[in-house]
Amino acid sequence: MNKATPNVTSSNKLYADTVTIHPRKVKGPFRSIKWWLMAAMLAFWHLAPFIRWDRGPGVASQAILADMAGRRGYFFFIEIWPQEVYYITGALLFAAIALFFMSALAGRVWCGFLCWQTVYTDLFVLVERLVVGDRSARMMLDRAPWTASKLAKKTVIHAAWIAISALCGIGFTLYFGDAFQTVREIFTLEASIGTYSAIGIVGGACYLLAGFAREQVCLYMCPYSRFQSAMFDEHSLIISYEAWRGEPRAPSRKGESFEGRGHCIDCKACVQACPTGIDIREGLQMACIGCGLCIDACNTMMDKVGLPHGLISYDSEANLFARAKGEAPQTKLVRLRTVLYTVLLAAIGAGMLFALGTRHTVEVNVLHERSPLFVPLSDGSIRNGYTYKVLNMVRKDRIYSLKTVGIEGASLEVVGSGQGKGAETELQVPGDQISTYRIYVNVPENNVSNIKTPLQFVLTDKADGHVVQSETIFAGPGR
Repeated sequence: MNKATPNVTSSNKLYADTVTIHPRKVKGPFRSIKWWLMAAMLAFWHLAPFIRWDRGPGVASQAILADMAGRRGYFFFIEIWPQEVYYITGALLFAAIALFFMSALAGRVWCGFLCWQTVYTDLFVLVERLVVGDRSARMMLDRAPWTASKLAKKTVIHAAWIAISALCGIGFTLYFGDAFQTVREIFTLEASIGTYSAIGIVGGACYLLAGFAREQVCLYMCPYSRFQSAMFDEHSLIISYEAWRGEPRAPSRKGESFEGRGHCIDCKACVQACPTGIDIREGLQMACIGCGLCIDACNTMMDKVGLPHGLISYDSEANLFARAKGEAPQTKLVRLRTVLYTVLLAAIGAGMLFALGTRHTVEVNVLHERSPLFVPLSDGSIRNGYTYKVLNMVRKDRIYSLKTVGIEGASLEVVGSGQGKGAETELQVPGDQISTYRIYVNVPENNVSNIKTPLQFVLTDKADGHVVQSETIFAGPGR
């Protein structure tokens, strides 16, 4: 028996066609805030690598630097080593809680004003507007057949997008080496394949996401839109349409009174200004990024028809209901949710500051030799071998004295140092390096009665007297 093949027609599609959204140009306080924040974020992204900070010899004098070759991260006075990845974990946790806090207070303010996808999408749309014109002109160009004029305009737009994307990629690479040297190498074609590959990957992602994907990133790729509502409550500031005032909506005619009808004139300016193409009058939606452009658009139309602002507002649900009942609105910023986030932020921040303030600049690792555990010597003593690593986290050489505590009569011998055996030895540790030493500890057999005897290595900085103690064991035959 033959099975019928499903007939998928244009009216019975599995997925809706993607419609290109051309946001309308608007003016107002929210649009102005977006322009200023865009300028600030792009300026930081491209100029921060050029901020100088003396790192000493062998490292770029750069305030913000990810030194992959040296396996080090720098942020002004903070230097992060690979084994201190917990600082990065703390910073990411702080950022996540800060995002939750921002959402509880002001909705998706991050998405609407600070997200890099939003910033570069706004910039790309600005390029389109400068080359083609506002919303209607861009829509007409998309529908028009291909002509020399359309080809020229599209070429200019994509050339500008590629240039911006390339600058984005270049800005990324500047954080991984000396910015001035990297820029010179890039434009003189002397940079490494890795540098050009990073520019291509980051710049290519910028070109595709901001130029073509746009709101699809917010809808389908970004997980934040999926769980944003879990962080809101009735007092969170969100984009709201006051249906009690706007409905029933109808077009406005000159000289017609608004008595007995809603203030919404159904001009769809809010929809046309929205970068994700939603109709905020249908209520809060997953696609709303909280940019406030619909508010600017609506307020502009309210001015034209002589009505008060606020038909679409950046306010809480509680205030929306209060105004609908004729009650005075009250913005409640301090509540259980925001207090909890504040306490978490304070705790994480204080913990990281304490860790940085008490951070040691020297670390020691002791590894006991396993094969053999011990060696009897001809003079009747027992020898144990150890690998002793000293991490000097400052850019200057240090001289340490090393001794053992816990077993009487123990003597130390550093292989290859030229020093003889003694109760105490000297270690010279170069700055900003991990130095590895092979150390023998010899103990008279009569002083070792157990198979495993606790032993401490005590490392003392001769310059400032700082002491680092390391616990280990001394293996013997036992009696």
